[in-house]
Order: sequence, then structure tokens, then C-alpha cells
Amino acid sequence: MKKSRGRTGRKRRRKHVQSFVDGVNCSSKLEYIKLKKWLKDRGFEDSYLRPAQFWDTGRGLMTTKALQVGDLIISLPEKCLLTTGTVLHSCLGEYITKWKPPVSPLIALCTFLIAEKHAGEKSLWKPYLDVLPKTYTCPVYLEHDVVSLLPEPLRKKAQEQRTTVHELYVSSKAFFSSLQPLFAENTGTIFNYSALEWAWCTINTRTIYMKHSQRECFSLEPDVYALAPYLDLLNHSPNVQVKTAFNEQTRNYEIRTNSQCKKYEEVFICYGPHDNQRLLLEYGFVAMNNPHSSVYVSSDTLLKYFPPLDKQRNAKISILKDHDFLENLTFGWDGPSWRLLTALKLLSLGADEFTCWRRTLLGDVISARNEQQTLNIAAKICSFLTEETQHVLLQISQLKRNKENLKKHLALAEALRLEDLKILQKSAEILCNLNTAT
Repeated sequence: MKKSRGRTGRKRRRKHVQSFVDGVNCSSKLEYIKLKKWLKDRGFEDSYLRPAQFWDTGRGLMTTKALQVGDLIISLPEKCLLTTGTVLHSCLGEYITKWKPPVSPLIALCTFLIAEKHAGEKSLWKPYLDVLPKTYTCPVYLEHDVVSLLPEPLRKKAQEQRTTVHELYVSSKAFFSSLQPLFAENTGTIFNYSALEWAWCTINTRTIYMKHSQRECFSLEPDVYALAPYLDLLNHSPNVQVKTAFNEQTRNYEIRTNSQCKKYEEVFICYGPHDNQRLLLEYGFVAMNNPHSSVYVSSDTLLKYFPPLDKQRNAKISILKDHDFLENLTFGWDGPSWRLLTALKLLSLGADEFTCWRRTLLGDVISARNEQQTLNIAAKICSFLTEETQHVLLQISQLKRNKENLKKHLALAEALRLEDLKILQKSAEILCNLNTAT
């Protein structure tokens, strides 16, 4: 549920014009006037939220009154939500119902978005489609040059994301062709790869979770998506808490805040306790000073600090694998994670200590030598990752000078790496203090 981020206009101060310290009110823009009217026709009560452009988060919603804990931020009628039910009630419904093997709820929604966008002025959903981003900054949209600058675990996931979308396109081609009677133009030109890429990103970045009962006309993948016009203008902050639910009595999707918000400030919601790699992968943005952020240590990086001559090396690696201690090893704002230190402790066991490996996994102290070696290697890995991050940041700053067209995407990779650098510097400090203490 996210938009691509932009830069705002200047701060303004004018009599009779609402202007705000960190955002510019956009409610007088034609696209938002049309969207609000369209929503009102579907039963949406105009609230105290206004579309605005913010210098740090881009487009979002600001409040014209102070919000207290428990306040209802937004209440969106079911009629405003775009779900698989909407799709089945459209002219696509009979084609979806007939198609075998059944299409997934995700493909049904993608098909609807592409068809409605193609319909242009004739689409009942035009006021909503007009405010959707034209392009996204998820890895499927990023150039190869930019993906190669991302940290290793994220590079791998970015490649998986691209493969997923490509396979979805290939496997849906026959279904798209079956819709030919609905269109004057060739379906191959309407439902092309870039159209699917845009629709997939729209759903992946913007939907709210809403469980629907299983329908026979769809495949067995969970039907849990709903696009929520206006509500999806709310940006993410890791520092706020909200309650979201579909109210069965009022048939409205509601969000209540568990945080206070001052008048004329941006209203945030939280998409979940995600680190920046997950936020970039799923939503196409990075949150600065994100308390959930981590720097991942790959198993290759972990193992290069241990001598291949260690007779128990293979046995140690097997134990770590069996107990799932080769994945999700991280440095965070509070230093090396318990999982990373545990993996390092086990790999640092001397030949005479190896029988104690079970106690190591439980967090027991085996020996002063083992503790010291663990901290030393953690510091070496931290130093290696710091140098690597600084090297990539240098590459990014050179590319930004030479590749004007990639500036926006490079800025994302840079923001992610800068946050990583801060975490690694903090971790180095913590490890230095721990070393002094031992």
C-alpha cells in the first residue's frame, strides 16, 4: 500500500490559504477533487484528511485537526473497495468463471486494472486510476545497474521478484487471449508485459489485507486483496501504531490510530515491523532511522573467517544448517544479533569444546577464549561490511553524476546503503565496548 515518493514544492505562508510547516495542501488539484466526488457518490464521508505533498515522504495525507489515541482516521465504505468481487461483477466475470484451470485472485485483479486503464474515459474507476502512480520503484522496475548495488540478500530476492512477475505473465497469456471478444484491439498489445508489471506493482504495494471466502472460479491462492482509494495515500512510519479492520456492522474498512498527531501534520500508518530491505522489495521505498533495520551477513561472509583446516568445520556447518543458524544473521542498531553471535560461537569452538555445541545453541558461555574469539570475528565481519558499503556508496555517487536517467533509483540504493553504514558504525562501537569489557 505504497506510492512512489517524490519531492514537494516550497513552504508557503499566505492569508486564507492553508499552508503547513512540512507539507503543501493538494486538495484543490483537479485529480483529487474528482476522486473525492467519486468517493462521496459511493458513500464516503469527507473527513479531516487532506492530500498533501511532503518534502521527505512525497505524496501523503495530512490532518486538519489534532488526533488523539483511539481516533478514527478513515472509514471507507465497502462500495469504494476494489476486490475480486468487483472483478466478477464486471464484464470480465463470465470469462473468469469459464476459464480452466482457474486464474488466481491476483491475476483477476491485475486483468481488471489493465482493462480499466485501457478503457480510459469509459472506466467507472477512472478517478481512482488517475491518482495511481504511473511507475514504481520496486525491484521489478529497477535497472540491472541499480539492482547490482543492493545488498546481496536483497539482490537475490529482487531477482526472484522479477522471475515471479515474468512467469505470471507467460502463464496468463492464454487467458488474456480469451478476452479478445471484449476488445477491438488485439489483447496482446493491451495485456503486454509492462502493463502486467504496472498492475502487479499496484496490487503488491497498495492493497490492504481483507479476507474473502474461497470461490470455485479462482485457484487456491488466498483471496486477501482489496485496493482502497484515498486510504492508500497514507504513508508508512515504523514509529506509529494503528488498528485496522473491516467493520461488519457498518460495512466500512476502518483505521484507528494508537498514536497522537498534531494539526496539519502528516498522518502515518504502519505496514508492519519491516526492515528497509523488505520495505524496498515490497513497497519501493526506504524509511530513514528505521528501528527494525538490519544488515544481513551471508553464510559465505560468515564462513570466510574460519580456517578450512578445522577438522570439525563441516560438522559445525551441518549443525548450523540443521538448526537454521545460517540464515537471518544480522547487525542491528543494538549490535550483532543473538543469532549471529550464536553462529560465531559455535564456529569458534575449539577441538576440545566441540562436544558442548548443544549448550552453545542454548546461549551458554563455553570459555573465555570462545567468547573473545566470537567478538573478534564479529568485529572483523562488521569492518568488512563497512568497507564494502563505503565502496558501493562511492560507486553510487559516481553513477549519479554519469547516469541522469537513473538518479531516482540510485537515490533509493544510496538511502538503503547509508542506513546500513549507520547501523554498522553503531555495531562497531558496541563491539569495541564489549571487547573492552571482556
